Amino acid sequence: MTENPTVGTNEAILRIAKDVWWLLLIRGIIAVIFGIVALVWPDVTVKALIVVVGIFWIVDGVISAVRAIQARKVVMSWVWWLAGALVSVAAGVVLFVWPDLTALAFAYLMGFWAILVGILEIIGAFQVMANGGQWIGAMVAGAIALIFGLILVIWPGSGITGLMWLVGIFALAFGVLFIVGAFQVRSAARRAGVA
Repeated sequence: MTENPTVGTNEAILRIAKDVWWLLLIRGIIAVIFGIVALVWPDVTVKALIVVVGIFWIVDGVISAVRAIQARKVVMSWVWWLAGALVSVAAGVVLFVWPDLTALAFAYLMGFWAILVGILEIIGAFQVMANGGQWIGAMVAGAIALIFGLILVIWPGSGITGLMWLVGIFALAFGVLFIVGAFQVRSAARRAGVA
């Protein structure tokens, strides 16, 4: 007898909450720390920014991949989470392979990364919503990422300091949403008696 990899109930989704809520928390904390660094150190050089963002994307992608793999037996949206994780890791690797990117090329890369991650988060949120799960945090995070990416693609030449401010604000908002979402998921699981 094989286990059904997608269970469409809110209870099934909440069962994984006790295993993945802390991954959302770590992802949020890392994003907040990154956002604070970006805001405190806005006059950073492009090379330093590329290294910091590259590390952030790879770490964020690995954490997202772990979350997706742990959720694969319970929710359908794990595929979208994994796709977003792969986009983040791939973008981080690109930054380390081509560390001499110009500020303009970097802004475009970051913009396209945010658009892809935003779309994938929104798709995943719709799937969680269809199954009765906690979807609002992922939807808002996806929308913020999408808007951030569109701003960067439409107005990429705002200068490195302006880019750092934009990145810092985005990372703080994204991180706070994931921290709040982590505790909401854990609380929902506890209320349901599955955590």
